[in-house]
Amino acid sequence: MNAPSDISMKTDDVLRFELEVFRSEHRDLDEAIRALQEKGTADQLTVQRLKKKKLRLKDKIAVIEDRLTPDIIA
Repeated sequence: MNAPSDISMKTDDVLRFELEVFRSEHRDLDEAIRALQEKGTADQLTVQRLKKKKLRLKDKIAVIEDRLTPDIIA
């Protein structure tokens, strides 16, 4: 078990902090990708790597949001 990345072992406060950090990183990557594409000097391999990193962050964000959102029984 990889304790640092195992969200089941983290408190809600820690998860909220990580969520904000990941959201900030996601926004920064989005801006970096946009800037590279607007300049027209973007290396496609670099853009692809940034996009993959952005998707991994999006997945992490979704996992944390699911953990923090209580289940509602209808």
